Amino acid sequence: MFNLFQVFAMFKSSQNKKMKQFQVFYTLILISTAISSAGAVDYAKKGCDDTCGGVTIPYPFGIGANCSVNQWYAIDCNSSTPYLSAFNNMEVVNVRLEDQTIIVNVSVISRCRNSVGNSNHIPSIDLGMSPFVFSGSHNKFIAKGCGYAAILSDGKVITGCSTICTNDSALNGRDGCFGLGCCATTSPYDLKSYSVDLTGLKRQGEDGACGYAYFGIGAWLSFNGNTTFFAITLKWVLTDDDFQEIPNCWQRMSEEPSYLFLPNRSSIAQRKCSCGIARVGNPYLYYQCEGVSICMGLLFLAKFIYEMHKLIKKTIAKRKKEKFFKRNGGLLLKQEATKEGLVDKTILFTSEELETATDHFNENRILGRGGQGTVYKGMLADGRIVAVKKAKIVDESQLEVFINEVVILAQVNHRNVVQLLGCCLETEVPLLVSEFVPKGTLYDYIQDDTGELPFSLNMRLQIAVEVAGAVSYLHSETPIPIYHRDIKTTNILLDEKYRAKVSDFGTSRLVSVDQTHLTTLVKGTFGYFDPEYFQSSQFTEKSDVYSFGVVLLELFTREKPISLTRFGEHRNLATHFMFAMEEGRVMSIFDPVVVHEDSKGVVLEIANLAMRCLNSNGKHRPTMKEVAMELEGMRMSQVPATVQTSFGHTNHCEDIPMFTDDESTPTTVSF
Repeated sequence: MFNLFQVFAMFKSSQNKKMKQFQVFYTLILISTAISSAGAVDYAKKGCDDTCGGVTIPYPFGIGANCSVNQWYAIDCNSSTPYLSAFNNMEVVNVRLEDQTIIVNVSVISRCRNSVGNSNHIPSIDLGMSPFVFSGSHNKFIAKGCGYAAILSDGKVITGCSTICTNDSALNGRDGCFGLGCCATTSPYDLKSYSVDLTGLKRQGEDGACGYAYFGIGAWLSFNGNTTFFAITLKWVLTDDDFQEIPNCWQRMSEEPSYLFLPNRSSIAQRKCSCGIARVGNPYLYYQCEGVSICMGLLFLAKFIYEMHKLIKKTIAKRKKEKFFKRNGGLLLKQEATKEGLVDKTILFTSEELETATDHFNENRILGRGGQGTVYKGMLADGRIVAVKKAKIVDESQLEVFINEVVILAQVNHRNVVQLLGCCLETEVPLLVSEFVPKGTLYDYIQDDTGELPFSLNMRLQIAVEVAGAVSYLHSETPIPIYHRDIKTTNILLDEKYRAKVSDFGTSRLVSVDQTHLTTLVKGTFGYFDPEYFQSSQFTEKSDVYSFGVVLLELFTREKPISLTRFGEHRNLATHFMFAMEEGRVMSIFDPVVVHEDSKGVVLEIANLAMRCLNSNGKHRPTMKEVAMELEGMRMSQVPATVQTSFGHTNHCEDIPMFTDDESTPTTVSF
């Protein structure tokens, strides 16, 4: 770690750097010429074609009988167009041995709505027992059109987004895909199958507009008459039986396999062969890994290139760090920290420290993924366990806001708010370091149906009191009021004593004391949206109150904020609860455990408080301070007066956004 006033070391002169780059370029030409003279490389089995219509088909795939490792990898070459035999409608675009992916073309169904709210379920491909999965890291879920909400699911909601259009806006998929006519998000999982729900939302002047959604590679979208085709990336794996069919592949196996992660929390090891150093060709063909000799002169040249590459790489890395530090607001942070007297409190971590702490951001260290970015578990050199949040993008126009947030959050001191420990600004995107909270999210705790964890009425009241106290603290007790803007159970973590800690301030905003609201592009998570904010784009402290009302319902009903097991408007938990209140059957939706345990009518008080928090008119909602006081009163009525409330703060983890029929916007990174 280094203090805020440390500076980067001076670099080599630019003239020396240019000379070394020229030497490396010249050497690369020599090696390339020598290797090319050794002969062409075949990628298919002997006697089999390795191209179809300009597409290279490497083994274990193969064109024709007995040319592939098994039937799943067989390719038909029809009219110079390659197709996966097992899936007749999949045209092969590219096959990559390096990362074991295959890109195929499939069609997408566009939808035109005749009436608002018309929901279309678009069937998709089930890869079944094949060795293929839809890649969550290579594909995006994209929806286009004015006023549409799209959900990607595989029996349960995986992700989704929605679009809006103003009178003077147009589809902007080419210029960006952030909600106006086009929205995009990613899947945290690899998928065996999926389906898409595309729903028209009620927006003035947009009835009858067409829209469509697909899960694939956004850059490959193309049109052909009335049919839209898009490319999607599949990952493929080989079984033990497949490896037995490939000569000597076991001896050439890469040391560490990668893993495919599916929504059911299972994983699949993805192993592959490697030709090794000084060998070229297809590693799945034994004869292609043998026989390519390289003279001693080339070995010396390779050594020279390696040393030169290290030197140039080190120099470039230093310059990049300096560039990123300035671009990410390092100088502004230094200035603001000095102004606020926080020089000793604002810790800057080096990129090397955080790479070591997270094992170079190893996939196995991931705590969560979401629209804001990815969170990794790490251990610092002093033994502290931390959560490191790596954002997806950085908005340079919002840098001043981001730096202000870092300075303010460095002053937040509440045991129920995740503590910000510092940041790293010398990487391409800023990295935030916060305390690690071990017991996971409140959402997982609520949805745990194993019965192994106690979840009494008192415990739920305690968690509700802690969360309300934390949000109240952010609204009214920090030096500058903070609106969280994404309060939900996946952003509430539990420590080793099951104390609640509010996390993830990626969409939070600071508010000057004389402000009553923020006018912003609508951001958040479906199921928790304040409808008033959705309509007006004006976020107030009462918008956080609405989101907390949904959290309160989740706590005491154990229902999901958006559920596919409920129908129509009832999919939305808040709406489902409102109907139950109006019909006088609210107790039927509360968890029977708390209803049975309640002897003092607390559940009815919770229902009334939630109803007030969810009032469609924000002015009629209570403040978070009032909510916290009421919940504390309920809690004290349930337990002996000697028991003290534990208000507090902390941690980290990302979310999977959830979506409803009539509300939607993508959750986006905002630094």
